[in-house]
Amino acid sequence: MQGVIKAFDPDSGLGLVITDTDLTEYELADNALEGSIFRMLRQGQRVVFTLDAEGRATSLRLGSESDMGTPGYDSAPN
Repeated sequence: MQGVIKAFDPDSGLGLVITDTDLTEYELADNALEGSIFRMLRQGQRVVFTLDAEGRATSLRLGSESDMGTPGYDSAPN
């Protein structure tokens, strides 16, 4: 899934991400940043994520241009 960080508190690690497709909000899982290059998140930052068994956002990562659906970028090699 892909979306945007709606809120993040670095002290508590609590945050929300909102999906691009249907604007559903998901809480960040406690381990959402484990194994990620992220140490800090900012409001409006675009991310790709998965959902854990409890329906919380986890495994946050930066998306490539094709992941994000940027016009002019596709997944086919040139």
